[in-house]
Amino acid sequence: MRIEDEIKQKQFEDEIQKLMINQMFTGKWVSDLIAKHLKPYGLTNQQYNVLRILRGQGNGFVSVNSISERMIDKMSNVSRLIDKLCLKGLATRTVNHQDRRQMDIKITEEGLKLLKELDYIQKQIKAEFSNISEAEARQLNELLDKLRG
Repeated sequence: MRIEDEIKQKQFEDEIQKLMINQMFTGKWVSDLIAKHLKPYGLTNQQYNVLRILRGQGNGFVSVNSISERMIDKMSNVSRLIDKLCLKGLATRTVNHQDRRQMDIKITEEGLKLLKELDYIQKQIKAEFSNISEAEARQLNELLDKLRG
């Protein structure tokens, strides 16, 4: 569906303004789609993002700062997100032995098991993108990367 129809706006100042609004609307659409699939598991998009970052570390620990740098939503309160994941038993936190001011975070077996169960989300969300080809997805990725400079 065209952005004009989605937000009931007949025209835009120019194509750049339309692009900005379309990108914000589409980003929110994807975020809402992911949130819908995570809700039954009691996870937010940001918590899911942290768990995926932790899983990417394998058996290694990662600092809170490193997680923060890799977050999609840079405004997230990473310490609070980690607290909630630790309370759910999905992550652990230990004091770094070289720098006692730093905490090292690691995903638990329970967290890995949950992510494995949630991997189906990627397949379900990818199905929502079935109306664009691999070549179109590559082109869109290149354009978005170019936009961010």
